[in-house]
Amino acid sequence: MRHILFTAALLAAASPLAAQTTDESAFSPEQVRAHVEFLADDLLEGRDAGTRGYDIAALYVASRFDALGLTPGGTKGWYQPIEFVRAKFKDGAPATVTIGGKPFVNGSDVMMTAFPREADQLVEAPTVFIGYGLDSPAHGFDDYSGLDVRGKIVVLLYGTPEGRTSSEIAAHLNSEKAKMAARRGAIGVVTLATPKLTGQMPWKRLAAMSASSRYVWVGTDGKPFSSAPEIRATAYAHGPAAEALFAGAPMSWKRVLAAAARKGAMPRGFALKAPVRVERHSVIEKMISPNVVGVIPGSDPALAKEVVMLTAHLDHDGVDPKLEGDKIYNGAMDNAAGIATMLEVARAFAESKQRPKRTVMFAAVTAEEDGLLGSQYLAKHPLAPAGGKVAAVVNLDMPVLTYDFSDVIAFGGEHSTLGPIADRAVARAGIKVSPDPMPEQGVFTRSDHYSFVVEGVPSIMLATGFAGEGREKFMGFLTKTYHRPHDDLSQGFNWQAGAKFAKINYLIAREIADGTEAPRWYAKDFFGDTFAPSQPKAPRPAGTGAR
Repeated sequence: MRHILFTAALLAAASPLAAQTTDESAFSPEQVRAHVEFLADDLLEGRDAGTRGYDIAALYVASRFDALGLTPGGTKGWYQPIEFVRAKFKDGAPATVTIGGKPFVNGSDVMMTAFPREADQLVEAPTVFIGYGLDSPAHGFDDYSGLDVRGKIVVLLYGTPEGRTSSEIAAHLNSEKAKMAARRGAIGVVTLATPKLTGQMPWKRLAAMSASSRYVWVGTDGKPFSSAPEIRATAYAHGPAAEALFAGAPMSWKRVLAAAARKGAMPRGFALKAPVRVERHSVIEKMISPNVVGVIPGSDPALAKEVVMLTAHLDHDGVDPKLEGDKIYNGAMDNAAGIATMLEVARAFAESKQRPKRTVMFAAVTAEEDGLLGSQYLAKHPLAPAGGKVAAVVNLDMPVLTYDFSDVIAFGGEHSTLGPIADRAVARAGIKVSPDPMPEQGVFTRSDHYSFVVEGVPSIMLATGFAGEGREKFMGFLTKTYHRPHDDLSQGFNWQAGAKFAKINYLIAREIADGTEAPRWYAKDFFGDTFAPSQPKAPRPAGTGAR
């Protein structure tokens, strides 16, 4: 498809570069199309982090920033290079989890991935069942009470008890379980595959992930980053493996499942009799993959050190040679569409005669599909001006651009003053903001903006909404196309919708950039209190509800 690649490059290069006043109706469907056609072309081979296809995509974004007159914002020109280690299992050395003397081969009824911090690993320890493994007494979770897990492997239920807290807080707590276990002195975590987990992802599909490579970025100390380095062994257990863990214990796995099935129930923990032995051998390789960063410096001396950051992940899932037929994960919607939105917003800022008061930074980040790694690195190694800070993040991830949407969803808007900012900006475009239609998914914790949330930065992400034909189109994409090879250019894109989505995000970013006050977390908000306890808070508007 070389002709598509060439045509897309010509269309993108045709953008006028001279500064001019940006009309809010001047967002270009043709520009959005050109960017998506280039980035989702087969020649980029799915833009997997660390591959030639990703590097071509990064060069494309850098060249667009350059053409628009942005300032390089990386540590190496346009780039913030990140060193990664990539681990995959060693051929001929099957990984095993032995439970009470019975070995289970990885990918059968146990699942674990290669380990990037130890090439050859053997960990053996006693086990303790700790319910859901939640250690947050302030929120009513105290699963470690009365249990000694020092030097042991904890065995815990996936997820959180139903109805005990909001889906977003539940998603955050679920992601913190390894850190909670480490604080209590554990050295390993085995997660039990509950019906809730297998309902979200069938065990066969989850077990197949054991063949995937594992990526971790390397810190300035030269060590692969881990938020819980004390935890050396992690695995999932299903069916017979879960039953083996509870052999001879006060309760069987069947009884534990029955107890956990009751709404809000929190099964209490107890010591198990079956020790666990984890053995795995990994091949560890190094690679470099960059974030791409462009900047428009702020015009107001008092505000220029505050950064409004727009993020979008540039990577996707690459090529799977084992697939029949189409083997390329083009990632047209996820997330060439988000990058195209970001580039169109950057064009609007660059061509406006009115420079933003705050600095605006555009970051195309790497390795989102590998665990939000590029954004995590950027959040922990910020590129704000000397003495400055990131004031807010607007994330652009997977707008579904197959219909003329009439509403948007502002994930995270209820947690900070970014919510009213989005409401006002969206109204100017003749669009409304709708409530989260799928709160059970915990979307706020699942994309690149969340890397900044955990560093205390108010953040928001917009998605095309569910009004009219929106629900059918959006859910159709999620169920039939998301993370599949046919997320490509055959989907029937509505490029006018792409231009409208870019306009909305520009209006939001513009209001943040020129506002008299930087966005603030609401008082008594879980995320603000957890990650930014010392920051000044805004009073919560009536009717939004504390979270």
